[in-house]
Amino acid sequence: MSADLLVNVISEHGPWAVLVFYLLYREGQKDAATREVLNKNTAILIEMTTMMRDRLPSKYETFR
Repeated sequence: MSADLLVNVISEHGPWAVLVFYLLYREGQKDAATREVLNKNTAILIEMTTMMRDRLPSKYETFR
């Protein structure tokens, strides 16, 4: 964002416009961080489930 555009937005719409864009930017950052944590937790849960499946006997193996 150039300085001229920032000055133009502030002079035409006041500091509220800048505040709105800042809050939207921060909300986007928060959403990205939340998405990253959820993806990491999903990967961990998938890995734990895979490990449990590998270690627990299958119901078909007990009849052999």
